[in-house]
Amino acid sequence: MPIRIRMAMHGRKHNKIFHLVAIDQRKRRDAKPAELLGVYDPALKMGETHKTVRWSVDRIKYWLGVGALPSKSAVRLLEWGGIIPPDSKYHPRPRTASGFSQPAEASSAVSDTSNSISPSSPTVS
Repeated sequence: MPIRIRMAMHGRKHNKIFHLVAIDQRKRRDAKPAELLGVYDPALKMGETHKTVRWSVDRIKYWLGVGALPSKSAVRLLEWGGIIPPDSKYHPRPRTASGFSQPAEASSAVSDTSNSISPSSPTVS
């Protein structure tokens, strides 16, 4: 059963809250999760200056440790909270023109070899 860490949307129109959940990736967005890991409230209440996030860091690290993959929005939220580093393996890699991401050392090797090839002058016999 492949588990994902992702956001589930709840609440009324213009007053949404998001639950950070561990859930089977084949289930719908608001289905019953395996575990509720946190609550993110993006709306600012009167007198508040920061958005509210409540989560269980131990349980998030547990699910990441057993192989759960976070979604892009969950990765961004976990990076903001300092649970995972910005250069983690979960951070999505930028796509290239071909649509696939290349490792950093492969892309630098390709650019180095393309610069070292120079046109040869024709020889006249």
